[in-house]
This record gives sequence, C-alpha cells and structure tokens, in this order.
Amino acid sequence: MILRCGRFELALDRPRVMGVLNVTPDSFSDGGRFLEMDAALEHARRMIEEGADIIDIGAESTRPGATPTSESDEMRRIVPLLERLAGAGAPVSVDTRKPAVMRAAIAAGASMINDVAALRAPGALETLASATKPVAVCLMHMRGEPASMQQRVAYTDVVAEVRGFLAERAGACEAAGIAHERIVVDPGFGFGKTVAHNLVLLRELAQIVALGYPVLVGLSRKSTIGTITGREVGERVAGSLGAALAAVARGAKLVRVHDVRETVDALKVWNAVETAALGRAERG
Repeated sequence: MILRCGRFELALDRPRVMGVLNVTPDSFSDGGRFLEMDAALEHARRMIEEGADIIDIGAESTRPGATPTSESDEMRRIVPLLERLAGAGAPVSVDTRKPAVMRAAIAAGASMINDVAALRAPGALETLASATKPVAVCLMHMRGEPASMQQRVAYTDVVAEVRGFLAERAGACEAAGIAHERIVVDPGFGFGKTVAHNLVLLRELAQIVALGYPVLVGLSRKSTIGTITGREVGERVAGSLGAALAAVARGAKLVRVHDVRETVDALKVWNAVETAALGRAERG
C-alpha cells in the first residue's frame, strides 16, 4: 500500500508520523506558539529532523467550542508558510474545510488536504477532483460543528456509523475521479464523541481499517488522554504514545502527533518487534 501525496509517494509498510503545526492563536495544545513565521518554520524543520513523514499545518482551531476562522485569515497564515516549506523534503498537509483555502494551498505547494468535514463543503470535492497534481486527501468523521459538536452526543452504534460515513465519503471521492491511493480516512477521535465512544472506536479500529484505505489516528494530547491519565495537556506525552501504539497495533497507517521524536522512537521499537516476530514465523 502506498499513499500518493503530490510529488511524494509514501510506502505504508510501516506506520507513518504526521507532525502537527498549528499556526493559530487558540488551538487546545499549542495555540499561539507558532504564529510567527520564523517559529513555525523552525518547528516544521525540527519535526522533519526528528522523523516526521508529513507536516500538517492548521490555521483554524477545530477544538471543541472553537469559533470559525475567516477564509482570509487562514490564507494569510498558511500560504506564505507553505511557500517557504516547498523544499523541506517532506509532504506538507493543510488542515482546512474551505475550498478556496484548499485551492490556494495546493497552488502554494501542499501535498495533502486534511479535511475535518470530509469534503462536504460545496465545491470541496470538486476542488480535489480537479487538482492538477495528485494531492492526497484525509476524510475525517465529525458530527456537528466544532463550536457545538460535544453537546448532546449520541450514537446507536458508533463504530458502524463512523465506518459507514467514511465508506460513503471515500466512495464519493473515487466516483469523482480521486484515485484510491490518494485517500486516507480518519475516525475523528474527539470530534462529536465522548471518551467512551473514542475508546470503543480505538478498540474496534480494525473495522475501519477493513474499508481498505489507510487509516489516520489523531489522539495526541486530547482530552480523552487527560481523562484516562488525569494529566494536563502538557503532561500527556506518555498517554499519547500509548494511544498511538494501540492504534498501529490495530492497523492504523498514520498517526497525527505533537511529540514527533518520542512517537518515532516508540514506533521504531514497535516495528522492530513486529518485524522480528514476522521473520521468526517465516523461518519456522
């Protein structure tokens, strides 16, 4: 399995790490830290040096309770940064729901669009389908809007409902001409879901993997980790590593994280163990 991201092709024979770069004043974990261009560039380059396979830039906070960011503000934060990162040596993803921002990002060098709304905004699907280069897209499940998504959350069967939604959106992409190898799906941990929903989705992640698309998991530093461990946002590295390992053990191909170096090291150990076990089985 490969993931085609513009001019990049990522082999998914091992879990890949997506490093988070929030250029926002209000993201839940690091809001405001990387608003300045030099700080953002330094952080992106540091994450690549630490082993990040993809850099994911977000210019609009989608944390629970967040208010929307204007199209012009998103572009102002994203486009100059993308242009400076064009030769960084790793695919750059842009986390946006807005078709105009998607078009500007692709023109500025983005290799992937990471959409929490799964290309449901008018014109979003057409934007990716008509792109002149094979930009990847991550389709995420979210019920409601960030401002209100954690209010009155209810599912009959959260795994079946999330799986069905992702299957429908991925099918719509392929029907529109977006190649299978450009599509990633994300169950959307914490987006219109309780802690219990998140844990069931993680435990049953293999059902999402069975759709046949690479699965991205983003649990890094989230409130679910805090609820389980009792730790504040800045103290959730160990818990986030546990979640990442649980995800890849169930078939996730990409993990979206804030702590790249620690995650890369943990996955190296996990992969070494799995490779050794496979080699022993083949010999035996």
